[in-house]
Amino acid sequence: MKSFITRVVLKARQFQQWLVAYLIFALLSVLKLFPADGSIRFADWVMRRIGPHTGRHKLILENLRKAFPEKDEAEIERIAIASWGHIGRLAAEYVFLDELFDFDPEADSHGRIEVEGVERFVTLLDRDRPFIVFTAHTGNFELLPVAAASFNLHVSVLFRPPNNPYIAKKVFRFRRKRMGDLVPSHAGSAFALAGTLEQGGGVGVLVDQKFKRGTHSTFFGQEVQTNPLLGKLARQFDCAIYPARCIRLPNNRFRLVLEDEITLPRNEKGAIDIPATAQVLNDKVESWVREYPEQWLWYHDRWNRRKRG
Repeated sequence: MKSFITRVVLKARQFQQWLVAYLIFALLSVLKLFPADGSIRFADWVMRRIGPHTGRHKLILENLRKAFPEKDEAEIERIAIASWGHIGRLAAEYVFLDELFDFDPEADSHGRIEVEGVERFVTLLDRDRPFIVFTAHTGNFELLPVAAASFNLHVSVLFRPPNNPYIAKKVFRFRRKRMGDLVPSHAGSAFALAGTLEQGGGVGVLVDQKFKRGTHSTFFGQEVQTNPLLGKLARQFDCAIYPARCIRLPNNRFRLVLEDEITLPRNEKGAIDIPATAQVLNDKVESWVREYPEQWLWYHDRWNRRKRG
């Protein structure tokens, strides 16, 4: 009897995930029928009105208040609502990614995409030392590996699949066609990335997610746990480390920035200091978020507030 009930519950959950996934797919298919600019603006408008009525809105507000205690409630609410618009844009931009990404390294003028740090992309192409590019959930972060591919720079990208398996399968197929080698985040992903670096290749990682067994560090002055993977890989393979980010610009345009190589802190033995490296990463991401707070995904439970509450 117990096993029967368990199967029924699992089937019900599976159906719910299927239903949610295909409702989303249907909505995105409808958006595809209209011009990109109008569809993206519409998705922004819709999410600004739906988002504040969801359970995640309370978490967003709490995160913002803790991160920016100097801001008044009106500004906190403005950023929260703008961040929902940003989430809507991200979803719609998936549909139009091929149309949006019009960057041509050989062109003299800018289209929707402008790249700051073109010379650094070229440097990475010519070097035989392994490297890691790290970024965060800012702007449309999906455009960064697409940009690397446009320079024929092949990077193994670590990503966390969505919890919904139907969405995860669709997203994986979509990303694989445009972003090169994809490494889903799971128990064996570190070995896959290590293999790439061992061969002198490049790796791309997001560093602003909660990691339950992570290194203790701070983000916006509050304790968080940060994935130590980048520091461990850098220590093992003596990698060059580059920060990169996407900035959303007016009129559905984007600036992709590949920053200068950074030097990671070392301990008294001369090895890369993994806890100090985690803090360097957090400080870099925090500087990005402070500059464009509405362009970061505040609905992530980065500070584990749900568990504390």
